[in-house]
Amino acid sequence: MIAASAIVHPEARIDEGVDVDAYAIIGAQVEIHKGTSIGPHTVIKGPARIGENNRIYQFCSIGEDPQDKKFQGELASVLEIGNDNTIREFCTINRGTAAGGGITRIGDNNWIMAYVHIAHDCSVGSHTIFANNATLAGHVQVDDYVILGGFTGVHQFCRLGRHCFTAIASVVVKDIPPYLIVSGNVAKPSGLNKEGLKRHNFSADTIKLLRQAYKIVYREGLVLKDALQRLTPLADACEEVACFANFIAGSSRGIVR
Repeated sequence: MIAASAIVHPEARIDEGVDVDAYAIIGAQVEIHKGTSIGPHTVIKGPARIGENNRIYQFCSIGEDPQDKKFQGELASVLEIGNDNTIREFCTINRGTAAGGGITRIGDNNWIMAYVHIAHDCSVGSHTIFANNATLAGHVQVDDYVILGGFTGVHQFCRLGRHCFTAIASVVVKDIPPYLIVSGNVAKPSGLNKEGLKRHNFSADTIKLLRQAYKIVYREGLVLKDALQRLTPLADACEEVACFANFIAGSSRGIVR
């Protein structure tokens, strides 16, 4: 159902089964697929593709121009949102820039609470939770199952590994390896996200090996090169430790430590 007071550009593609509520504005080059609902007074600007069964609440700004002074209106500027996402009130999600690859991308089954900002060229995986007022600067990569506490701020080009967790008001200026909890301004490691791992059915043996890996990197005073060497036998025995070690080895920005 499209409300009579909604404004939908004739070039927009709206599937059957999409609800567009009162006073929403849908621009040109916007695709919205079946089962998605758009709340009142929400503005969606293209090029943007929004998948199936998303719920976007009132007063959101989705697919607006990047907040980047280098942006000159180039056509290589797209937003892609997957399926089954919840996007609460007053969220702002910007399109990509040509210099950053052109695409801001959000996966599936994400829970994005009120006043969240996702800037240009960010890549957000699936099954994440962003609490109120969490903010991503440009070019941030967020892997699956990440949880951001309220008022978390993430600096541009940072990468957040899968199953990591930030406490409220964390300020993230470096990469966060998988499975960690961080907190503070600036964010520092606070331990392994053991409770989160248990809730996602990680085995006791896997959690034990990840704890050993955490201690090697964060408790033994080793430089990262030596710590990574110490992780090799654990990584050979455990896929999750290998993920942890490979993330650290591939970090160009440096990790929280």
